[in-house]
Amino acid sequence: MKKVLLIAAALLFSSVASFADDRFYTEASELTLTGKVFQNTPNPYQRMDFTKYGSWTDKDIDLLEMSSGIIVSFKTNSPEIYVKPEFEKINQTNASGYAARGFDLYIKKDGRWLWAGSCSYSRSLEKENGKERKLVENMDESMKECIVYFPTFSKEKSVKIGVKEGSVIEKGEEPFRHRICLHGSSFMHGANTGRAGQTVPGYLSRMTGLGFLSLGVSGDCKMQPQFADALKDADVEAFVFDAFSNGSAKSVERNLFNFIETIQAAKPGVPMIFMRTIWRERRNFDLKHDKHERERDEMACKLMKEAVKKYKDVYFIESNATSEMHDTSQDGVHPGDWGYYLWADSVRKPILRILKKYGIK
Repeated sequence: MKKVLLIAAALLFSSVASFADDRFYTEASELTLTGKVFQNTPNPYQRMDFTKYGSWTDKDIDLLEMSSGIIVSFKTNSPEIYVKPEFEKINQTNASGYAARGFDLYIKKDGRWLWAGSCSYSRSLEKENGKERKLVENMDESMKECIVYFPTFSKEKSVKIGVKEGSVIEKGEEPFRHRICLHGSSFMHGANTGRAGQTVPGYLSRMTGLGFLSLGVSGDCKMQPQFADALKDADVEAFVFDAFSNGSAKSVERNLFNFIETIQAAKPGVPMIFMRTIWRERRNFDLKHDKHERERDEMACKLMKEAVKKYKDVYFIESNATSEMHDTSQDGVHPGDWGYYLWADSVRKPILRILKKYGIK
Protein backbone atom coordinates (compact mmCIF):
# COMPACT_ATOMS: atom_id res chain seq x y z
CA MET A 1 0.00 0.00 0.00
CA LYS A 2 2.83 2.38 0.89
CA LYS A 3 4.51 1.67 -2.45
CA VAL A 4 1.28 2.44 -4.33
CA LEU A 5 0.90 5.76 -2.52
CA LEU A 6 4.49 6.70 -3.33
CA ILE A 7 3.94 5.94 -7.02
CA ALA A 8 0.70 7.97 -7.06
CA ALA A 9 2.44 10.89 -5.37
CA ALA A 10 5.27 10.74 -7.89
CA LEU A 11 2.84 10.77 -10.81
CA LEU A 12 0.95 13.74 -9.37
CA PHE A 13 4.19 15.64 -8.82
CA SER A 14 5.39 14.93 -12.34
CA SER A 15 2.20 16.45 -13.79
CA VAL A 16 3.08 19.77 -12.15
CA ALA A 17 6.84 19.97 -12.51
CA SER A 18 9.65 18.49 -14.56
CA PHE A 19 13.41 18.68 -14.83
CA ALA A 20 15.63 19.66 -17.76
CA ASP A 21 19.35 19.40 -17.10
CA ASP A 22 19.82 21.53 -13.96
CA ARG A 23 16.47 23.30 -14.31
CA PHE A 24 13.19 22.63 -12.54
CA TYR A 25 9.92 23.32 -14.39
CA THR A 26 6.51 24.17 -12.95
CA GLU A 27 3.27 24.40 -14.93
CA ALA A 28 2.13 28.05 -15.02
CA SER A 29 -1.45 27.13 -14.15
CA GLU A 30 -0.16 25.77 -10.81
CA LEU A 31 1.22 29.22 -10.00
CA THR A 32 -0.91 32.43 -10.05
CA LEU A 33 -2.53 32.81 -13.45
CA THR A 34 -4.21 36.17 -13.95
CA GLY A 35 -5.06 38.82 -16.54
CA LYS A 36 -8.24 37.09 -17.75
CA VAL A 37 -11.72 38.61 -17.86
CA PHE A 38 -13.22 35.11 -17.67
CA GLN A 39 -11.16 33.18 -15.16
CA ASN A 40 -12.56 29.66 -15.45
CA THR A 41 -11.92 28.20 -18.89
CA PRO A 42 -11.42 24.55 -19.89
CA ASN A 43 -7.95 25.43 -21.15
CA PRO A 44 -6.41 27.84 -18.62
CA TYR A 45 -4.45 29.53 -21.40
CA GLN A 46 -7.45 30.69 -23.42
CA ARG A 47 -9.79 33.59 -22.63
CA MET A 48 -13.33 32.21 -23.01
CA ASP A 49 -15.39 29.14 -22.11
CA PHE A 50 -17.36 28.71 -25.32
CA THR A 51 -19.71 26.15 -23.75
CA LYS A 52 -21.30 28.87 -21.57
CA TYR A 53 -22.36 31.24 -24.32
CA GLY A 54 -23.69 30.71 -27.82
CA SER A 55 -23.60 32.40 -31.23
CA TRP A 56 -19.81 32.48 -31.49
CA THR A 57 -18.37 32.69 -34.98
CA ASP A 58 -15.26 30.78 -36.04
CA LYS A 59 -13.38 34.08 -35.97
CA ASP A 60 -14.54 34.82 -32.41
CA ILE A 61 -13.38 31.42 -31.24
CA ASP A 62 -10.01 31.61 -32.97
CA LEU A 63 -9.24 35.01 -31.43
CA LEU A 64 -10.48 34.23 -27.91
CA GLU A 65 -8.43 31.03 -27.78
CA MET A 66 -5.31 33.21 -28.10
CA SER A 67 -3.53 34.04 -24.85
CA SER A 68 -3.12 37.81 -25.22
CA GLY A 69 -3.05 39.54 -21.83
CA ILE A 70 -2.70 36.37 -19.76
CA ILE A 71 -0.05 36.69 -17.04
CA VAL A 72 1.58 34.23 -14.66
CA SER A 73 2.72 35.66 -11.33
CA PHE A 74 5.33 33.89 -9.20
CA LYS A 75 8.17 34.40 -6.73
CA THR A 76 11.60 32.88 -7.09
CA ASN A 77 15.18 33.24 -5.88
CA SER A 78 16.54 31.57 -9.00
CA PRO A 79 19.36 33.43 -10.82
CA GLU A 80 17.84 32.36 -14.13
CA ILE A 81 14.32 31.94 -15.50
CA TYR A 82 13.23 29.89 -18.51
CA VAL A 83 9.97 29.08 -20.26
CA LYS A 84 8.92 25.89 -22.06
CA PRO A 85 5.56 25.95 -23.92
CA GLU A 86 3.52 23.38 -25.81
CA PHE A 87 1.73 25.32 -28.54
CA GLU A 88 -1.60 24.44 -30.05
CA LYS A 89 -1.13 27.09 -32.72
CA ILE A 90 1.78 29.43 -33.45
CA ASN A 91 1.00 32.76 -35.07
CA GLN A 92 2.01 32.75 -38.72
CA THR A 93 2.07 36.47 -39.47
CA ASN A 94 5.12 38.69 -39.77
CA ALA A 95 4.24 40.45 -36.51
CA SER A 96 7.03 40.55 -33.96
CA GLY A 97 7.75 37.08 -32.65
CA TYR A 98 8.51 38.55 -29.24
CA ALA A 99 4.84 39.58 -29.00
CA ALA A 100 2.83 37.22 -31.20
CA ARG A 101 4.84 34.07 -30.39
CA GLY A 102 6.92 35.04 -27.36
CA PHE A 103 6.96 35.52 -23.60
CA ASP A 104 7.79 38.74 -21.75
CA LEU A 105 9.21 38.88 -18.21
CA TYR A 106 8.94 41.76 -15.72
CA ILE A 107 10.40 41.78 -12.20
CA LYS A 108 9.42 44.19 -9.43
CA LYS A 109 12.23 46.46 -8.23
CA ASP A 110 11.78 49.33 -5.78
CA GLY A 111 8.02 49.04 -6.16
CA ARG A 112 8.04 49.21 -9.99
CA TRP A 113 7.67 46.53 -12.64
CA LEU A 114 10.87 46.59 -14.71
CA TRP A 115 11.41 44.66 -17.90
CA ALA A 116 13.79 41.76 -17.28
CA GLY A 117 13.81 39.61 -20.41
CA SER A 118 11.88 38.09 -23.28
CA CYS A 119 12.05 35.30 -25.80
CA SER A 120 10.58 34.49 -29.18
CA TYR A 121 9.62 31.35 -31.08
CA SER A 122 9.72 30.69 -34.81
CA ARG A 123 6.58 29.91 -36.81
CA SER A 124 7.24 26.13 -36.92
CA LEU A 125 4.97 24.22 -34.55
CA GLU A 126 6.90 21.01 -35.19
CA LYS A 127 10.28 22.53 -34.36
CA GLU A 128 9.25 24.73 -31.45
CA ASN A 129 6.89 22.63 -29.33
CA GLY A 130 8.51 21.80 -26.01
CA LYS A 131 11.59 23.94 -26.67
CA GLU A 132 12.84 25.87 -23.67
CA ARG A 133 13.88 29.49 -24.02
CA LYS A 134 15.82 31.66 -21.62
CA LEU A 135 14.13 34.78 -20.29
CA VAL A 136 16.91 36.05 -17.98
CA GLU A 137 20.13 34.82 -16.34
CA ASN A 138 23.02 35.99 -14.09
CA MET A 139 20.74 37.47 -11.41
CA ASP A 140 21.45 37.49 -7.68
CA GLU A 141 19.66 34.91 -5.53
CA SER A 142 17.37 37.22 -3.61
CA MET A 143 13.63 36.45 -3.68
CA LYS A 144 11.94 38.30 -6.54
CA GLU A 145 8.35 39.02 -7.62
CA CYS A 146 7.93 38.13 -11.29
CA ILE A 147 5.24 38.29 -13.96
CA VAL A 148 5.38 36.78 -17.44
CA TYR A 149 3.08 37.95 -20.24
CA PHE A 150 1.92 35.24 -22.64
CA PRO A 151 1.95 35.52 -26.46
CA THR A 152 -0.56 37.89 -27.98
CA PHE A 153 -1.56 35.89 -31.06
CA SER A 154 -0.65 32.24 -30.36
CA LYS A 155 -2.37 29.41 -28.48
CA GLU A 156 -0.84 27.19 -25.79
CA LYS A 157 -1.74 23.81 -24.30
CA SER A 158 0.97 23.99 -21.64
CA VAL A 159 3.40 26.61 -20.36
CA LYS A 160 6.11 25.68 -17.88
CA ILE A 161 8.29 28.14 -15.97
CA GLY A 162 11.84 26.95 -15.37
CA VAL A 163 14.20 27.90 -12.55
CA LYS A 164 17.60 26.62 -11.45
CA GLU A 165 17.40 23.30 -9.62
CA GLY A 166 17.44 23.86 -5.86
CA SER A 167 15.84 27.30 -6.16
CA VAL A 168 12.45 28.24 -4.76
CA ILE A 169 9.47 28.97 -7.00
CA GLU A 170 6.05 29.67 -5.53
CA LYS A 171 2.76 31.36 -6.32
CA GLY A 172 2.94 35.12 -6.58
CA GLU A 173 0.47 37.72 -5.40
CA GLU A 174 -2.11 39.22 -7.72
CA PRO A 175 0.15 41.82 -9.35
CA PHE A 176 -2.54 44.48 -9.84
CA ARG A 177 -5.50 45.80 -7.82
CA HIS A 178 -9.13 45.47 -8.93
CA ARG A 179 -10.52 43.86 -12.08
CA ILE A 180 -11.22 46.16 -15.05
CA CYS A 181 -12.24 44.68 -18.39
CA LEU A 182 -10.59 46.31 -21.42
CA HIS A 183 -12.44 45.02 -24.48
CA GLY A 184 -11.39 46.18 -27.91
CA SER A 185 -9.92 45.67 -31.34
CA SER A 186 -6.50 44.60 -32.60
CA PHE A 187 -5.23 47.70 -30.81
CA MET A 188 -6.06 46.15 -27.42
CA HIS A 189 -5.16 42.64 -28.65
CA GLY A 190 -1.62 43.87 -29.22
CA ALA A 191 -1.16 43.96 -32.99
CA ASN A 192 2.29 45.30 -33.97
CA THR A 193 3.64 45.49 -30.43
CA GLY A 194 7.30 44.63 -30.05
CA ARG A 195 6.78 42.50 -26.95
CA ALA A 196 3.78 40.85 -25.29
CA GLY A 197 3.81 43.28 -22.36
CA GLN A 198 3.72 46.42 -24.52
CA THR A 199 -0.03 46.48 -25.11
CA VAL A 200 -2.36 49.25 -23.91
CA PRO A 201 -3.76 46.99 -21.12
CA GLY A 202 -0.19 46.06 -20.15
CA TYR A 203 1.01 49.65 -20.04
CA LEU A 204 -2.07 50.84 -18.12
CA SER A 205 -1.72 48.13 -15.48
CA ARG A 206 1.95 48.89 -14.84
CA MET A 207 1.35 52.67 -14.92
CA THR A 208 -1.51 52.62 -12.41
CA GLY A 209 -1.26 49.41 -10.40
CA LEU A 210 -4.83 48.59 -11.47
CA GLY A 211 -5.70 45.35 -13.24
CA PHE A 212 -6.73 46.08 -16.82
CA LEU A 213 -7.78 42.68 -18.17
CA SER A 214 -7.35 42.32 -21.91
CA LEU A 215 -10.20 41.10 -24.07
CA GLY A 216 -8.83 42.38 -27.34
CA VAL A 217 -10.17 40.60 -30.43
CA SER A 218 -8.33 41.65 -33.56
CA GLY A 219 -10.69 43.08 -36.19
CA ASP A 220 -13.68 41.65 -34.35
CA CYS A 221 -14.77 44.23 -31.76
CA LYS A 222 -18.04 45.58 -33.16
CA MET A 223 -20.21 45.39 -30.02
CA GLN A 224 -21.85 42.20 -31.32
CA PRO A 225 -24.66 40.63 -29.23
CA GLN A 226 -22.58 37.54 -28.36
CA PHE A 227 -19.93 39.72 -26.72
CA ALA A 228 -22.53 41.71 -24.78
CA ASP A 229 -24.13 38.46 -23.55
CA ALA A 230 -20.79 37.22 -22.25
CA LEU A 231 -19.59 40.53 -20.79
CA LYS A 232 -22.75 40.98 -18.73
CA ASP A 233 -21.57 37.97 -16.69
CA ALA A 234 -17.95 39.08 -16.38
CA ASP A 235 -16.55 39.25 -12.85
CA VAL A 236 -15.23 42.80 -13.16
CA GLU A 237 -15.67 46.15 -11.43
CA ALA A 238 -15.54 48.39 -14.50
CA PHE A 239 -15.41 48.30 -18.29
CA VAL A 240 -13.21 50.23 -20.71
CA PHE A 241 -14.07 49.84 -24.40
CA ASP A 242 -12.13 50.44 -27.60
CA ALA A 243 -15.42 49.85 -29.40
CA PHE A 244 -15.18 52.16 -32.41
CA SER A 245 -12.00 50.97 -34.11
CA ASN A 246 -13.60 48.08 -36.04
CA GLY A 247 -16.72 47.92 -38.16
CA SER A 248 -18.47 50.78 -39.90
CA ALA A 249 -20.76 53.70 -39.15
CA LYS A 250 -23.69 51.33 -39.75
CA SER A 251 -22.46 48.68 -37.28
CA VAL A 252 -21.86 51.35 -34.64
CA GLU A 253 -25.40 52.66 -35.12
CA ARG A 254 -26.88 49.15 -35.10
CA ASN A 255 -25.09 47.80 -32.03
CA LEU A 256 -24.12 50.54 -29.58
CA PHE A 257 -27.29 51.12 -27.55
CA ASN A 258 -28.19 47.41 -27.41
CA PHE A 259 -24.66 46.67 -26.24
CA ILE A 260 -24.89 49.20 -23.41
CA GLU A 261 -28.39 48.13 -22.35
CA THR A 262 -27.57 44.40 -22.31
CA ILE A 263 -24.60 44.89 -20.01
CA GLN A 264 -26.22 47.53 -17.80
CA ALA A 265 -29.31 45.38 -17.21
CA ALA A 266 -27.07 42.78 -15.56
CA LYS A 267 -24.53 45.19 -14.03
CA PRO A 268 -26.27 48.37 -12.86
CA GLY A 269 -23.89 50.91 -11.36
CA VAL A 270 -20.79 49.49 -13.08
CA PRO A 271 -18.95 52.20 -15.07
CA MET A 272 -18.68 51.78 -18.85
CA ILE A 273 -15.92 53.96 -20.31
CA PHE A 274 -15.79 54.21 -24.11
CA MET A 275 -12.62 55.48 -25.79
CA ARG A 276 -12.79 57.43 -29.02
CA THR A 277 -10.74 55.62 -31.63
CA ILE A 278 -7.35 57.01 -32.60
CA TRP A 279 -6.34 58.78 -35.80
CA ARG A 280 -4.92 56.17 -38.18
CA GLU A 281 -2.06 57.65 -40.16
CA ARG A 282 -3.18 55.87 -43.31
CA ARG A 283 -5.85 58.59 -43.50
CA ASN A 284 -3.23 61.24 -44.21
CA PHE A 285 -3.38 60.71 -47.99
CA ASP A 286 -5.71 57.76 -48.66
CA LEU A 287 -9.04 59.47 -49.35
CA LYS A 288 -11.14 56.29 -49.36
CA HIS A 289 -9.76 55.22 -46.03
CA ASP A 290 -10.21 58.71 -44.63
CA LYS A 291 -13.89 58.72 -45.65
CA HIS A 292 -14.55 55.36 -43.95
CA GLU A 293 -12.77 56.44 -40.78
CA ARG A 294 -14.47 59.84 -40.69
CA GLU A 295 -17.98 58.42 -41.12
CA ARG A 296 -17.50 55.85 -38.38
CA ASP A 297 -15.93 58.36 -35.99
CA GLU A 298 -18.68 60.93 -36.61
CA MET A 299 -21.35 58.31 -35.93
CA ALA A 300 -19.62 57.20 -32.73
CA CYS A 301 -19.25 60.76 -31.45
CA LYS A 302 -22.87 61.58 -32.28
CA LEU A 303 -24.28 58.49 -30.54
CA MET A 304 -21.97 58.73 -27.53
CA LYS A 305 -23.11 62.31 -26.99
CA GLU A 306 -26.61 60.86 -26.65
CA ALA A 307 -25.48 57.83 -24.64
CA VAL A 308 -23.78 59.77 -21.84
CA LYS A 309 -27.03 61.71 -21.34
CA LYS A 310 -29.34 58.73 -21.73
CA TYR A 311 -27.49 56.20 -19.57
CA LYS A 312 -26.06 56.60 -16.11
CA ASP A 313 -22.50 55.37 -15.58
CA VAL A 314 -21.58 55.68 -19.27
CA TYR A 315 -18.60 57.85 -20.26
CA PHE A 316 -16.79 58.89 -23.46
CA ILE A 317 -13.13 59.93 -23.43
CA GLU A 318 -10.59 61.01 -26.02
CA SER A 319 -7.49 58.96 -26.87
CA ASN A 320 -4.27 59.68 -28.74
CA ALA A 321 -1.54 57.41 -30.07
CA THR A 322 0.64 59.78 -32.05
CA SER A 323 3.26 62.42 -31.39
CA GLU A 324 3.60 65.95 -32.74
CA MET A 325 5.50 64.45 -35.69
CA HIS A 326 2.62 62.08 -36.49
CA ASP A 327 5.17 59.31 -36.88
CA THR A 328 4.21 56.57 -34.42
CA SER A 329 2.30 54.30 -36.80
CA GLN A 330 3.95 51.07 -37.87
CA ASP A 331 1.71 50.17 -40.81
CA GLY A 332 -0.63 53.13 -41.23
CA VAL A 333 -3.25 51.51 -39.00
CA HIS A 334 -1.56 50.15 -35.87
CA PRO A 335 0.80 52.13 -33.67
CA GLY A 336 4.21 50.84 -32.76
CA ASP A 337 5.26 50.46 -29.13
CA TRP A 338 5.74 54.21 -28.61
CA GLY A 339 2.29 54.87 -30.05
CA TYR A 340 0.67 52.34 -27.72
CA TYR A 341 2.47 53.91 -24.77
CA LEU A 342 1.13 57.33 -25.83
CA TRP A 343 -2.37 55.87 -26.11
CA ALA A 344 -2.23 54.41 -22.62
CA ASP A 345 -0.82 57.62 -21.19
CA SER A 346 -3.48 59.75 -22.94
CA VAL A 347 -6.36 57.86 -21.29
CA ARG A 348 -4.72 57.14 -17.93
CA LYS A 349 -5.84 60.27 -16.06
CA PRO A 350 -9.40 60.40 -17.45
CA ILE A 351 -9.93 56.72 -16.61
CA LEU A 352 -8.52 57.14 -13.10
CA ARG A 353 -10.76 60.15 -12.43
CA ILE A 354 -13.84 58.19 -13.44
CA LEU A 355 -12.90 55.03 -11.55
CA LYS A 356 -12.20 57.04 -8.40
CA LYS A 357 -15.90 58.00 -8.29
CA TYR A 358 -16.66 54.28 -7.85
CA GLY A 359 -14.04 53.65 -5.17
CA ILE A 360 -11.66 51.99 -7.63
CA LYS A 361 -8.21 53.36 -6.96
